Amino acid sequence: MTAFQAIVLGLVQGLTELLPVSSSAHLALTPYLLGWEDPGLSFDVALHFGTLVALMWYFRNEWLEMTRSAFEILRTRQVSTVHEKRLVYLIVATIPAGVGGLLLNDLAKTVFRSPYIIATTLVVLGVLLWIIDKWSVRSRSIEEVTMRDAIIVGCAQVLALVPGVSRSGSTITAGRLLHLDRPSAARFSFLMSMPITIAAVVKEAPAALQSEGLTMPLLYGVIAAAVSSWLAITVLLRYVSKHSFGVFALYRVILAGVVFYTLATAGA
Repeated sequence: MTAFQAIVLGLVQGLTELLPVSSSAHLALTPYLLGWEDPGLSFDVALHFGTLVALMWYFRNEWLEMTRSAFEILRTRQVSTVHEKRLVYLIVATIPAGVGGLLLNDLAKTVFRSPYIIATTLVVLGVLLWIIDKWSVRSRSIEEVTMRDAIIVGCAQVLALVPGVSRSGSTITAGRLLHLDRPSAARFSFLMSMPITIAAVVKEAPAALQSEGLTMPLLYGVIAAAVSSWLAITVLLRYVSKHSFGVFALYRVILAGVVFYTLATAGA
């Protein structure tokens, strides 16, 4: 893999990981459409380290507060404040994705990366996102998230094992279904992405380093992913404070159309 290819894939991963458009789909489709060799899931996950850095920096105040809350819970053995409850909810929301990842990891590396599956899930989740976002008129803030909400959004996160679904897309859609306002649905999605991203990086990064080595292209890719992830968080939170998720739903459908067209012409 060249440095240019790694940077392109890093930018793609960072921009699409936190937007509801599916980073796994873009990382699988980019090499396919450009005629590059697919670097595989391990390389994709290694790029997530850049996203992890961006998430830790952008939400550093919240994570520091929740870290203090964790010690307070251990000290008092009670969960009472908003930050203490949010910490518990994020832990609960992470469990389904962790279990699903262990059970479906092999399929995620092989069968689920089919362009046909990716294009189909891009359309299906895009339509659902548009309908639910448009229909969900009542608004609840992130401070009103409950244990029930955390379980439902956590289960939705499991669907993201299929490229094209999108982790942020599935969790934001679930949040909007539960009537969270748009910024709160996005913010909760971003916060709950951090534990599962840490787990994925810890699990898959050694495989990527073993196959690729700690090369300069890999480092360039991680840096590109960190910068573009920070940009994606900043832009999305500002955008959805005044606009709907409709533009992302439309993009998903258009991208799926491009993939279906490419597949049809390739087979002609």
